Amino acid sequence: MSAETAKSVSIATWLPAVLIGWVVPGGGHIYLKRMHRGALVGAATVICFVFGLMMRGAFFEPQKGDLLITLITYGGYFANLCTGAPYFLATWLGYDQPDVAGHVHDYGTKFMVGAGLLNILSMVDAWEIATNQKD
Repeated sequence: MSAETAKSVSIATWLPAVLIGWVVPGGGHIYLKRMHRGALVGAATVICFVFGLMMRGAFFEPQKGDLLITLITYGGYFANLCTGAPYFLATWLGYDQPDVAGHVHDYGTKFMVGAGLLNILSMVDAWEIATNQKD
């Protein structure tokens, strides 16, 4: 399918799948009746996030500073937000691990960011399916 055909697909066709996929990891695929793919991608995202929590990883907070600090903290914060419901549930329940030195904590932080990035890929995949660019 060409880019012109993808542009002609109504926003009402793909927006619900992308939004559901953001809030509930794998939910966009389930909305599009791709149950196995949705279950697989949702489970992978949630497991990655839970492993990050179990390793006591920290959530990123946006900070101003030099260009590198700003890019890293805003990028990490955006990735945390893209995890959707697991992130909002963890913050609502009071999870607030300070950023401490240590390999395990650092890996936990990266696992939680990785969960958000995986959910972004899932939303893009749901968009491609909804716009008939992919089966």
